[in-house]
Amino acid sequence: MVLDTHTHAWTRPTRDHPWVNGAIVDAIDGFDVDTVYDAERLLADMDAIGVDEAVVVGYPICEWTDNAYTLECVEEFDRLSGIVMLDQFADGAADRLRTSMAVDGVLGFRLGAICPYDRMWETFDPSVSWLREAIDETAFWEAARETDALVQILAHVDQLKDVIELVETYPALSYALDHFCHADPSIPPEDGAFADLEALATEEYDVAVKVSEVVHRSEEEFPYEDMHDHVRWLLETFGRERVVWGSDFPNVSDEATYEGSLRWLEHVDCLSKKDRSWLTGRSFETVAGI
Repeated sequence: MVLDTHTHAWTRPTRDHPWVNGAIVDAIDGFDVDTVYDAERLLADMDAIGVDEAVVVGYPICEWTDNAYTLECVEEFDRLSGIVMLDQFADGAADRLRTSMAVDGVLGFRLGAICPYDRMWETFDPSVSWLREAIDETAFWEAARETDALVQILAHVDQLKDVIELVETYPALSYALDHFCHADPSIPPEDGAFADLEALATEEYDVAVKVSEVVHRSEEEFPYEDMHDHVRWLLETFGRERVVWGSDFPNVSDEATYEGSLRWLEHVDCLSKKDRSWLTGRSFETVAGI
């Protein structure tokens, strides 16, 4: 069973759910898919390359906490699970989390720690530090614990100290860190900022790292060999049970096919067939409890 842990889908804008994020609206014009990429199109692409199930991560083409289409995807299609996006500083955030987690198929929520809080999902700025302030929203984190919500975080390697503080404060939660923590080939895996991840690899914490969006992290063509050392280091440090593959399709379709965003794993020379089985399904099932 192949599980893609990081996909996106969105539907047409409506009066109630208008497209408001201009940066994303502009970006999708460069994707090698239709402007509207809904669940049916995603499932057809999954079938074409042999992906059995997928996680639809909330896509902020509408107002960024508008999770209506993500919820629609998981309610309509058994093969799709969902990750929602919530503002943990907002009044009633804990209750909104409980409501979202009550929907069968919703696994947790995503934090855009790399985004400025006042421009959430419009741009990236790894110097922002609002994640530290979010640690104090104890009611929200208690709701996450009560509902067994997976905490998915997009952070830059330079922000890992804040991520570590969050995990140390709430060690009972499960976490998944997206997209190699936005490392690129210039950031070596053995030392420096990326190596800070080692603090989260102990059995005390339930933290997985996603080798996702490799197409944009790499500076080379398929099979993205300049990121293979990062994969090897993560496997040695976390074990295959806590390293997770995801495509980030169709966001990567400006540079790669869906098939290419999966098949690159076959070229990482340290990976056995069993390792790939873990990375493309079993590891995420373990961390997400599904």
